[in-house]
Amino acid sequence: MSGRAAIIGGGVIGGGWAARFLLNGWDVAVFDPDPEAARKLDEVLENARRALPGLGDVALPQEGRLRFATTIAEAVAGAGWIQESVPERLELKHRVYAEMAGHVRDDAVIGSSTSGFRPSELQAGQALAGQIVVAHPFNPVYLLPLVEVVGSPANGADVVARACGRLTALGMRPLHVRAEIDAHIADRLLEAVWREALWLVTDGIATTEEIDDAIRFGFGLRWAQMGLFETYRIAGGEAGMRHFIGQFGPCLHWPWTKLTDVPELTDELIDRIAEQSDAQSGAHSIRDLERIRDANLVGMMRALAQTGWGAGAVQTAHDAARAAAAGLVDRVDDLADPAQPVLTLTRTVPLDWIDYNGHMTEARYLDAFAQATDRLMRMVGCDAEYIAGGGSFFTAESHVRHLDEVRAGAPITVHTRVLEGAGKKMHLWHEMRSGGRLLATGEHMLLHVDLATRRAAPPAPHVAAALARLADAHAALPPPEGMGRAVGAPR
Repeated sequence: MSGRAAIIGGGVIGGGWAARFLLNGWDVAVFDPDPEAARKLDEVLENARRALPGLGDVALPQEGRLRFATTIAEAVAGAGWIQESVPERLELKHRVYAEMAGHVRDDAVIGSSTSGFRPSELQAGQALAGQIVVAHPFNPVYLLPLVEVVGSPANGADVVARACGRLTALGMRPLHVRAEIDAHIADRLLEAVWREALWLVTDGIATTEEIDDAIRFGFGLRWAQMGLFETYRIAGGEAGMRHFIGQFGPCLHWPWTKLTDVPELTDELIDRIAEQSDAQSGAHSIRDLERIRDANLVGMMRALAQTGWGAGAVQTAHDAARAAAAGLVDRVDDLADPAQPVLTLTRTVPLDWIDYNGHMTEARYLDAFAQATDRLMRMVGCDAEYIAGGGSFFTAESHVRHLDEVRAGAPITVHTRVLEGAGKKMHLWHEMRSGGRLLATGEHMLLHVDLATRRAAPPAPHVAAALARLADAHAALPPPEGMGRAVGAPR
């Protein structure tokens, strides 16, 4: 899904929204009167282009077109999604919405990045009230999937549903907040932790770094994949949440926190926090910290995708939705031309595939070919259900030729030929390219195995038939250069 988006306010959050839309194939118009807006947005986009493509396992679509509009009316004209990300001043937001009136498509969603205002406050007195919803994201918007969507009685049910659908198509996880409340859900939770942290610093119990350590090395990692309640459910052991509440519920009456009281933000406290924060992070520039943050988030979310958990499950679903559009299929019958080499992989080289030489490590060439083999297996019917039933293919021999280098952020594809597909054998030839460059070839011999005996055995008839169909179709192609070549032998 793609379209046209308008971003009103191109700061940290607005710039993140612009990157999210652009890298998912949307054309984006930005309005921001700041004379430095283009430079700031370009820096955000540079980080996004570096990090986001490596998050998923399916290549992103062609990047959309970016332009800067001179007026709000020009920016919103023809846009299907309008994201307002101006400073948190209600009168300013009202002026922005008033300037949009008469220039907005009837089916456009107007999302506000507000972290605190209720949608009814945003809509008050506005001609476009029915199209305005809260769409509160989290920084960096181009990586973190959560976006809180809040409507009001002024919105029809279709508006909220349309908003959630479009955000899902961007690889995000819309959380529909069922009732209006100041600061929505996530920021209220963050505010509670923030207040307690301020008291810990005020009372000299901990420094800013020690508080951050308590989060990032402990419960923060658990929260990242299970949240609060599921984490506590596990803490209750086999008896679950009921036991946990019975054991720790009385603690709520103990004077452990000061959440009902807030320390005064005196100059002294502000100076103390600022000095401690400088000591903690001052060796890095903000851009350095952003890149470190982005790399860490990509790594965590890719790890979560392997188990289909939390934010990783959102990315896995987004990849699956994009796979067909990218030309990937899961069945031989879905191939447009079975006589041609089959597209079995299209993706971008992620940051964690790069070695000390600045290019893709040799293990990742094989990893990419293994992913291509897995898709070919699914295409011939050796899918998860078939494997659960006791049959699969094991690789008996591989030969990879490294012909050219490729770096982080480069798009790569793998096309596969079936050289032999009879009896117990599946003989594959993979070619990896980036643009027009041939990067590597992989020749692999696999044997079908009975998983109960762990010995070679003929595949099921439907698998054998699909494999033979591809082998017969590809037999008409000329032999690939390098096929059967031994290590070190001349080309």
